[in-house]
Amino acid sequence: MSEPALRVVELSSPFARFAGRLLVGLGYEVVLVEPPEGDATRREEGGDAFAHWHAGKRAVTLDPATPDGAAGLRRLLEGADILLDGTPGGAEASAEGLDHLVHVRVTPFGLTGPRGGWQGSDFVVAALGGMLAQVGDPDGPPLRMPEGQAEHLAGVGAAIAALLGLRARRRGPGQLADVSAQACVAAALEAGCLAYLHEDRVPGRPGRVHPLVPHGLFRAADGYLGGGLGGSPRMWDALLEWLREEGAEADLAEPRWQDPVERKKYQEHVFAVVQDFLSHRPKADFAERAQARKLPWAAVDLPHELPDNPQLAARGFFTRLRTPQGERTDIGFPFAFPEGHRPGKLDVPGPGADQGLLDERRPARPVAAAAVDEPVRPALHGVRVLDLTWVLAGPYCTKVLADHGAEVIKVESAGRPDPTRFAPFMHLSRGDHTDPNTNGYFNEVNRNKQSVALDTRTEDGLAVLRELIASCDVLVENFSSTVMKKLGLGYDALREINPGIVYVSMSGMGHTGPRNGWVSYADTVSASSGLTGLTGWGPDDVVGVIYGHGDIVAGLQAALATVAALEHRDETGRGQHIDLSQLEAIAAHMGTSLLAASHPEREVARPRGNTHPRWSPQGVYRCLGADRWLALSVRDDTEWAAVCEVIGRPELATDERTATAEARRRAADLVDTALGGWARGMPADAAAELLQERGVPAGAVQDGRELVEHDPQLRARGFYVHAQHPVAGGFLHEGLPIRLTRTPGSLRTPAPVLGADTDTVLRDVAGLTAERIRQLREAGVLR
Repeated sequence: MSEPALRVVELSSPFARFAGRLLVGLGYEVVLVEPPEGDATRREEGGDAFAHWHAGKRAVTLDPATPDGAAGLRRLLEGADILLDGTPGGAEASAEGLDHLVHVRVTPFGLTGPRGGWQGSDFVVAALGGMLAQVGDPDGPPLRMPEGQAEHLAGVGAAIAALLGLRARRRGPGQLADVSAQACVAAALEAGCLAYLHEDRVPGRPGRVHPLVPHGLFRAADGYLGGGLGGSPRMWDALLEWLREEGAEADLAEPRWQDPVERKKYQEHVFAVVQDFLSHRPKADFAERAQARKLPWAAVDLPHELPDNPQLAARGFFTRLRTPQGERTDIGFPFAFPEGHRPGKLDVPGPGADQGLLDERRPARPVAAAAVDEPVRPALHGVRVLDLTWVLAGPYCTKVLADHGAEVIKVESAGRPDPTRFAPFMHLSRGDHTDPNTNGYFNEVNRNKQSVALDTRTEDGLAVLRELIASCDVLVENFSSTVMKKLGLGYDALREINPGIVYVSMSGMGHTGPRNGWVSYADTVSASSGLTGLTGWGPDDVVGVIYGHGDIVAGLQAALATVAALEHRDETGRGQHIDLSQLEAIAAHMGTSLLAASHPEREVARPRGNTHPRWSPQGVYRCLGADRWLALSVRDDTEWAAVCEVIGRPELATDERTATAEARRRAADLVDTALGGWARGMPADAAAELLQERGVPAGAVQDGRELVEHDPQLRARGFYVHAQHPVAGGFLHEGLPIRLTRTPGSLRTPAPVLGADTDTVLRDVAGLTAERIRQLREAGVLR
């Protein structure tokens, strides 16, 4: 008889609820504990918020401040495996003495540090974490990404923390995990901080053009397109050929434009020619024609258009919610689990629907006794990962695994160059931009790994790769969907080599479906997901998400999938193929947008700048100094009264023009003038501190320099960690947003020099003799 599903007790919050939703998707039994009046999301968006965040969960109602409520919560926790705790004060008292429990505290700023008690909305955490500084026009104010992207990053971080805790519990007791939403955002900025750490440079807001790669946002006849010149000579040649066929190449056929450095230097001119070419073409038609030529373009869709995406539909991405009013179609989960199965239908629980759980006496799973003389190991100690990834999405996944103790073997070579090692336009360093070992971009996402320089384009190279596969627990790759099969290493072949292998593929669209061969970059995936289309000031002023947020999200979701698959293998003895689509990963971070779009009486969702659908005001206000801004969220009338006191305008708290959120929204000019006039004479940090003292979520919009040099919370928590690289020298690395108190992860080693571990890994892991290694090197297979 199989054991019951692992149980999660969720004390919810905006920063915790996505973790609960992800754990539902992984097959865990999640019990939502609601206060007597019900979870706040039941009263938001006509109930859509509750339906999205909490479908598939069981629901109990209790008040832990009463003796009966406290006793009921304690009984739940005695039989639970994970406590997902988003409460401001924490439920440590209720969990005390329960050694089997993995207690995940997810808070805006973490449990320790001078700002541990600060109030944090998604908007304010995005500002203090560095996200807001990376979106918007260069000469305009910072701009939020929609649908709670900071909350989503914290949620996936908390879900990973929960599974890491379960993994560690196989060798010892449960533990407390401290997840800081701010740190989750600060670790997810692509080059936003790295440019400062490695080049003393703070990139400005990029507007509609990627700061590193030649991609951006373009206007089509009926909307927008995401795309650009691609990352290889083939893509440029194919685009140029298309332009020439249509007589639209202008001067781009001149020999000078064959030089990628020249194209980057005069990118504005190249983009203007491309814009002229596509401006009168429908977005979907242009994207399909571009993809037929293997060019990375995608239409910018809005949430109401997602169900028409043939790829998402064919792969069964969407989830049906059963509500008392009937079935609804909602955003699905970031990957199919376990073993390719998706939750097709989920019930939305009524208040107290599972109240009987409070009277159950469910035995806790036994806790493994840690050996007295065994040193404490990180959660993934003993897991070996074969890393075939490149650029950002895949390496970010394996970085998370390596940070928490996995042995990650990166297979690379000069024959298949990673742009983050070799491409000059992606090189971040103070030194030689042609040295593959000095790029800060590569060195950040590949720390704690080993490097094997192996040419897998040769038969001998593939034979060595198979030997490595046979000795690994996990294989991760982010190639296009057909590459592994062409190498003779599809999932069936991998299972023959290693029956228990966990295979995580991370192609842009997934390995199945009518668009599985589409070429994608982070910006094109964001375009297809609805995220880009909602990022802007209005329907005619879309700015979009240009940096690699989609890559980061895919990497985090792949890391979650990997740990979940390892747990599943330990329970069942079976490995599996996680066919992760980067499009589905980022679409799963679109919150309630699809449910909202399903109401025919409502307007189609459009960009709304920095405003919030219920709270007012929410926005940024210019402060003292160049490009210094205060981010502020006012969640209710009490907080508004506090703001009015702080800015010296107490009369506005009772003025009928500004007394309610709706009134303040109508009187936005009055409100913004009052707040803007006060903030303009204040340092952003000082203004935030005055507001936080009154319990109002506020914070400075921080860029890479401010995060590294000035943020007292990140400094107190030791977020940036110094390490010495053998070629690039010493520099700060971004730290770990997940803190496990018993089995912590860490930065153990800097990123490897290309091929530094080839001989050691081939000898100790693949079992090759010294003579065989010498022969392979002489044949050019090891390089």
